[in-house]
Amino acid sequence: MSSSDLFVSAEGAEWASPEPGVTRRIMTYLPEMMMVEVVFEKGAIGAKHNHPHIQASYVAEGAFEVTIDGRTETLVKGGSFIVPPDLVHGVKALEAGRLIDVFTPHRAEFLK
Repeated sequence: MSSSDLFVSAEGAEWASPEPGVTRRIMTYLPEMMMVEVVFEKGAIGAKHNHPHIQASYVAEGAFEVTIDGRTETLVKGGSFIVPPDLVHGVKALEAGRLIDVFTPHRAEFLK
């Protein structure tokens, strides 16, 4: 599949659990961009990693400790961050929360 429908309802979501206490669903995507909803239980960790995609994330709920390239900040609902390609980054949920992640180009490995 090279893209999702133009309109995607929440009821059609297929959730995956990439790490303990973390679930995610692909909201919508085209080859050039992907939007993903990621839900965290309190204390859950999005392990430090890197990828060639640009990532922009919006804190829709909760509070997160976000580390990008060795710099750590705490962000709460309404905050956002951007990760340039290949920088090591990760998050820790300080309370239950939800991130909306946007990647460009799309994360093909999420579609498998």
